[in-house]
Amino acid sequence: MKFPTDINGVSSNFRNSILLPKTLSFSSSPSPPPPPSHGDSLVTAAVSILKHHRSKSRWSHLRSLLATTKTTPSQFSDISLQLRNNPHLVLRFFHFTLHHSLSSHSLSSYATVVHILSRSRRKSQALDVIKSAICAFSEAAPVVILEALIKTYRACDSAPFVFDLLIIAWLESKKIDRAVEIYSVLKSKNVLLKTSTCNSLIELVSKSRGCFAGYDLYRDILGRNEMRGKGNFPNANTLNVIMIGFYREGFVNKIEELWEEFIGVGCVPNVYSFNVLMSVYCDGGKMEDALRVWGEMKDKGLNYDAVSYNTVIGGFCRAGEVLRAEEIYREMVMKGVESTCITFEHLINGYCETGVLDSAMMLYKDMCRKNFNPESSTVNVLIRSLCDKGEISGAIEFWRLAVKRNGVVLEKGNYVNLIRGLCRDGKMDEALKLQAEMVVRGFELDSEIYNVFIDGYVKDGNEMMASRLKKEMLCKQTSLL
Repeated sequence: MKFPTDINGVSSNFRNSILLPKTLSFSSSPSPPPPPSHGDSLVTAAVSILKHHRSKSRWSHLRSLLATTKTTPSQFSDISLQLRNNPHLVLRFFHFTLHHSLSSHSLSSYATVVHILSRSRRKSQALDVIKSAICAFSEAAPVVILEALIKTYRACDSAPFVFDLLIIAWLESKKIDRAVEIYSVLKSKNVLLKTSTCNSLIELVSKSRGCFAGYDLYRDILGRNEMRGKGNFPNANTLNVIMIGFYREGFVNKIEELWEEFIGVGCVPNVYSFNVLMSVYCDGGKMEDALRVWGEMKDKGLNYDAVSYNTVIGGFCRAGEVLRAEEIYREMVMKGVESTCITFEHLINGYCETGVLDSAMMLYKDMCRKNFNPESSTVNVLIRSLCDKGEISGAIEFWRLAVKRNGVVLEKGNYVNLIRGLCRDGKMDEALKLQAEMVVRGFELDSEIYNVFIDGYVKDGNEMMASRLKKEMLCKQTSLL
């Protein structure tokens, strides 16, 4: 089916669907594939074989036909256009010619396949062909690949999102500069991209060029859409990628401004958006503001997820309000939201900070029963708390089990805590073994460790060993000067 054309010869449906201007001009543009040429016997024969032969014999006959004469890019496009209502067959034909070198392909013939797949909504396959074209014509500038797609668009009765796929192909290849270059060209031609594509572009620009560059790109896209009165940009995911960009780089003061700005343009935040805003407040110790956002979520009928609960639980634990964290945790359980490893880690850290070690250890055991793998930092907090209570033997036993079960790594500070405790208890041999293990782990002996052993030997009545260690420590300090 062909689109009706206006007096300028350009399909009005095409222009309305992707907002192209009446003229599209590129320097040294490739010509679009010609209309089907039924006088070309090679094309006619190939089409006949592909349409009417049984699948088992089709490819051997086709290979015999093309054994002496490869199809030109134009002939390949001609054949494909006559088969465009069978995109699966076109794709098989394309791969067949590549595998057996039966066609001299160009960007134009690749573009034909991309369009035929796109018009049938085979987006993933179309994207794969675009990526193949980028690899096959790696020396071609991004704009040349775009030219080929534009010049073959109408002849293939394609779909507008094909231009989104080109940008996505560059983004997935981590070629951010080339994706931005394509965006700039499409911008000059007044082509509007899908919101999801814009969000992906903004996100990767934020990661590679910084959050302010991502925000500037958002403002540029939004400004164009407002100017034309078109598009459904931005949405909650737009807000999310920009907020995360500023959050990641520490510009948390900008996030409240972003929130108000997006609300002002009619953006409706989702659960993820609220979670990010609550994280900002919780990290800053502004728990009343976090609870205000928590209440807004409820008022808007949004269901809290595990991240929501963990964010507030962690905020209260860091603020030393473990009882309020417990209330949120109980609600989490009652609502049937599954706890995560992070839930337990927040509570364990909170209990340890407030000295409620029994509750922390009980949660750790519950955590292990659920087959969660705690971070080394959480295990080290528990070991530090055990050492603070003077339970050195219990701390060592706990550590050995944690290493066996979860492969945790002991921090240098806890090696010192354990060695100090052993020396205080007169267990010098055990302390020496632990010190040797500490060195193997890559921690150097410093004056703190020397002094721990010196004090231990003095307390143990071994003045000779204490004196020897003092001299060794002084020599080491002198050599470092």
